Amino acid sequence: MDLASAHDVLRSQDGVISRTQAFDCGLDDSDLERLLRRRELARIHPGVYVDHTGRPTWTQRAWAGVLFHWPAALGGSSALRAHGVRSAAGEGTGVSLLDREMSPGRPALEPVEVVVDASRRVAPPEGVLVTRRTDFERRVQLHLSPPRLRLDEALLDVASSCPDEATAVAVLADACQQRVTTAARLHDVLSSRGRLSRRQLLLPILDDVAAGTMSVFERRYLHGVERSHGLPTARRQVKVVTRRGVTYRDVEYSDFAVVVELDGRFVHAGPGREWADLERDVDAVARGESTLRLGWAHILEPCRASVLVGRLLRSRGWEGEPGSCGRDCRAGGGGRRAA
Repeated sequence: MDLASAHDVLRSQDGVISRTQAFDCGLDDSDLERLLRRRELARIHPGVYVDHTGRPTWTQRAWAGVLFHWPAALGGSSALRAHGVRSAAGEGTGVSLLDREMSPGRPALEPVEVVVDASRRVAPPEGVLVTRRTDFERRVQLHLSPPRLRLDEALLDVASSCPDEATAVAVLADACQQRVTTAARLHDVLSSRGRLSRRQLLLPILDDVAAGTMSVFERRYLHGVERSHGLPTARRQVKVVTRRGVTYRDVEYSDFAVVVELDGRFVHAGPGREWADLERDVDAVARGESTLRLGWAHILEPCRASVLVGRLLRSRGWEGEPGSCGRDCRAGGGGRRAA
């Protein structure tokens, strides 16, 4: 029995090892049973073990799901979590047999999502969800720890399964805002994919993200206020260097020296944030620019907001007027409606 080799595998896999790997290290079934009796190992799934008897961590559960189905990789929100994407789901409502046995009455855990080759037929244990994928080897990164679906593939899978458009925007925009991918890369991967549900929803979302809308809030402004009422096309996420460092403007109508800052209350909260916003606005005035700060209350009345933005733009030289977005529009200044 070569415990040293087995310990090396355990260290490299966050304390998880499969029966096959243990055999490769020189152990046999008698050795494994002895380690289980000594409580040096505990069974997570049939043929998969962890090096303690406590509650497994998420990474250990992820490794266990991958090793049980090997060759396999994390998929969906599990892959995003392994990649470090902020919007990836955390512990939720799925439950594994081990969780119930070890901690009855405790909250259930988010299922681990795993992908395998499309040619395989598998029976996953409780707590693991399996998806079969064509072109498996090209779409996964088996060398990562733990193995996982490529980031862009996982993002598109999760976005396509979101319950609504707003959630899909949040998933894709958040990843681009983290600089872990780009809208162009996602667009290329989406174009190369075969069938994918909600493709026609994802394509315009990616176009908007490429244009700089980095949140659901900003996309609501782009469509509901700017485009629907024929306002000039703004620049988005404009990098500005100030004496306090680098910042990014949400919306900038550079031809008219007008800046629109979109203040989602979960982003711009607290006295520190309010002082920073005030300092940014004063800096803009000092440069001869005008800043209009809009919150959710304003974006939820897009017609009214378009009138205010249009009034400020006209004061700075814009010769147009906000157009009507429909029969009940409150803007309707006679301007041309955006195509």
